[in-house]
Amino acid sequence: MTVLVPNSAGGQAENLTGPGQVPPAREPGSRDARALLAPKLPADRTRGWIVTVVIGLIAGVVRLWDLGHATDKGTPVFDEKYYAIQAWQMLRNGGYEDNPGYEVVAHPPVGKQLIAIGEWLFGYGPFGWRVSAALAGAVMVVLLVRIARRLTRSTLLGALAGILLICDGLSHVQSRVGMLDVFQALFVLAAFALLLVDRDQVRQRLADVVAEGRIGDSRWGPRLGFRWWRFAAGLSLGLTCGVKWNGIYYIMAFGLLSVLWDALARRTAGVERPWAGALVRDVVPALGSLLALPLAVYFATWANWFASETATDRHAAIIADDVGFGFLPAPLRSLLYYQLNVLDFHTHLSTGSNPHPWESKPWAWPMGMRPMLYYYESGLPGCGESNCVQATMLLGTPALWWLSLPVAAWAIWRAVSRLDWRYTAVLVGYAAGYLPWFVNLDRQMYYFYATPMAPFLVLGIVLVLGEVLGAAPEHTERRRTGLLLVALYVGLVVANFVWLWPILNGFPITQEHWQAELWLPSWR
Repeated sequence: MTVLVPNSAGGQAENLTGPGQVPPAREPGSRDARALLAPKLPADRTRGWIVTVVIGLIAGVVRLWDLGHATDKGTPVFDEKYYAIQAWQMLRNGGYEDNPGYEVVAHPPVGKQLIAIGEWLFGYGPFGWRVSAALAGAVMVVLLVRIARRLTRSTLLGALAGILLICDGLSHVQSRVGMLDVFQALFVLAAFALLLVDRDQVRQRLADVVAEGRIGDSRWGPRLGFRWWRFAAGLSLGLTCGVKWNGIYYIMAFGLLSVLWDALARRTAGVERPWAGALVRDVVPALGSLLALPLAVYFATWANWFASETATDRHAAIIADDVGFGFLPAPLRSLLYYQLNVLDFHTHLSTGSNPHPWESKPWAWPMGMRPMLYYYESGLPGCGESNCVQATMLLGTPALWWLSLPVAAWAIWRAVSRLDWRYTAVLVGYAAGYLPWFVNLDRQMYYFYATPMAPFLVLGIVLVLGEVLGAAPEHTERRRTGLLLVALYVGLVVANFVWLWPILNGFPITQEHWQAELWLPSWR
């Protein structure tokens, strides 16, 4: 049977079908098909944008606050020592690295180019090599407000999503260091947001066809025309790979999700053969926008490398004996040789017998059981005593991350038992950033690899908060109780973030305070 279930916080009804059940066929032009297809966003558009801008400004202030403070005696901390220097090389050379003796150019250029923009504006200093990451972190908050609002049809829940992401310690710290992961998380989230808009646009186009009585003209359903939002998502996914290679997993995950949405939309519209229709009408355009386009964008990100004469391995095809790929032009052969060297670097980056003291494996990430210490100094003044500690620890806010397993279990239950597309979408985004790391557990891994997972964790929590809050038709007492519980939880997250603030930002604290911040033995 097909049931109409109110969305969280008073949103409009959505089509939720039980497991193994198929919606009844609808006559072309049926009113229920049009009602189920047409997107039903909140009517408070102006208020929604005001809330988004205000929360975005708060995020900017929080991410930028005393941004250049915690350094290794004025030099970069942890992997900033690679990326800040390589970004500065790019400024000097015109967009590419050229130090083959350094030979730790382990990632594509996009993230380092974004760091270079900050260094170009503010010089080679901690603020310069971190400001781009801080702005990327603030933009992520803005995107998440809009995404959560679209998922839940609630401006309130969209605002709560933004607040929770501001208060996530992992997202906060990664937005305040000159590293690459926050840029990848930004492009992943942007692609997800664009695909959500594309989903609504497709459903609106199908609703229009139903209204015109043309849905039965073809057993496969109508062609949907060019989809600019999905095209833009492909651009964003190409930039995701241009930051780090594991963006390929998001291409696969989001491509499958997009085609699944198309098939379900055709089924809701009453198309005679919706799955075949999606295969015939939607798969090839999806491959163009979400596979061929990202691949083209990825190679385009190497434009400065191609234009150079001294970039790393730029002329490997001329001077090396083992390049291979003789059927390709020399520049492409050199780039592939370079990429294979990078692949070899990552393949052999293993834990070995002497693991890094702050290394962690993916099973520890969902609950943040093994954080990272980026910076530590003791014996300093500034906390009211002569022996103060300054530390920057990459640590997900426990009030958020310790709920990851129950939230994931609930999301799986909702996705399977109720076929709730919102939980399914969030699970796909979360899993694409998490499950691939189990393929090679011998590889050296760190908690900051979980950065793209954080916004999807927040979205899952917000969907649950929407159910706690209840839908608008609920009894007043039920809504008030739900609102109280939601407010208490959000207040707990904010308080937890405030408590962690000194060790997220490297501010001076006493030795006693430092010990009090380290809640678990695995944090030490």
